[in-house]
Amino acid sequence: MGTYFSRAIREVFLQKLLPNKVLILLGARRVGKTMFLKNLADNYFNEPFLFLNGEDMETQAILTHRTVENYRRLLGDIKLLIIDEAQKVPDIGQALKLMVDSFDGLKIIATGSSVFDIANKLGEPLTGRKYTITMFPLAQMEFSAVENLVETRSRLDERLIFGCYPELSQMLTSKEKADYLKEMVSAYLLKDILEFEGIRSSDKMLALLRLIAFQIGKEVSVEELGRQLGISRNTAEKYLDLLSKVFVIYKLPGYSKNLRSEISKMNRWYFYDNGIRNSLINNFNPISLRNDAGDLWENYILSERTKYQHYTGRIVNNYFWRTYEQQEIDWIEEEGGKLNAFEIKWNPNKNVRIPAAWAKAYPGSTFSIISPGNYLDWIS
Repeated sequence: MGTYFSRAIREVFLQKLLPNKVLILLGARRVGKTMFLKNLADNYFNEPFLFLNGEDMETQAILTHRTVENYRRLLGDIKLLIIDEAQKVPDIGQALKLMVDSFDGLKIIATGSSVFDIANKLGEPLTGRKYTITMFPLAQMEFSAVENLVETRSRLDERLIFGCYPELSQMLTSKEKADYLKEMVSAYLLKDILEFEGIRSSDKMLALLRLIAFQIGKEVSVEELGRQLGISRNTAEKYLDLLSKVFVIYKLPGYSKNLRSEISKMNRWYFYDNGIRNSLINNFNPISLRNDAGDLWENYILSERTKYQHYTGRIVNNYFWRTYEQQEIDWIEEEGGKLNAFEIKWNPNKNVRIPAAWAKAYPGSTFSIISPGNYLDWIS
């Protein structure tokens, strides 16, 4: 079976599991949502529960018959209902609203693999009746619970190449891991977009992702993406938005407050997982044979920082910073009225100084370098 990793969301998840509320668990496909819920069921749930699969046709037929009597027959004395892949059930939001309003003490958990389908189907009907928690691929703060420092450092190169999806931990060879990630990209990555948004072909979207994969740490011109793909700027923007809503990529905007020369019109885009990025470009070569080690390090460490911020409940805005004079900083955090700047470097021996324009414009800010020598303090 392999190692089960205790997930960082567990405590807050159990705290938010309340009577007459719906707790929505979001996350990309295969990040471990179902395994997480089954582990909770085996170890933490002290009450009878009903576990339904929203992809099952019989489940869909029962839940779409929206009457109190039907749901009373379904639930009986059950006080905890779990619906995996809830967005597959037609009008699921209305069904869950009727349940939480009609059965006192009922707790409901619903999972989904994208923001747009859950938001569209659960959003308005459950206003004031729901909490939402997001799960990502495994974070270093989760790995740290089951491995020591030597193991963590020895596995860094592997995580830069293959990423952090839970099932990879059960696979012994690089070929197994590469095949798994290729299957992820071909079968699961865009499944929700194709099903729910009526986009007939994934070819353009995969091509867009490959272009993004080669622009890690660089500003992305949406116009240029559209030109290269033969699609309009609006279509390119729509694709980027959809890909962010299924947790494939995320946007990092530019920071601009004090200087006219600061770049703020374009965004940078990063992948939530390095393995997906490398699968898209079909390159699983080891770090020693790569010319993009710096890009892999930057993508990995920023995705880990994003998970860390999310799981620790930090209220922070993230940016990059660059001027037209080519002075730049990889990662800016605006938190509690303070600015903290971070430069991400794979080579710790490279001489890096705080950009003069930044130091002059934001004298109260901090500046740090994140490298393989000190990264664990930043992400775990």
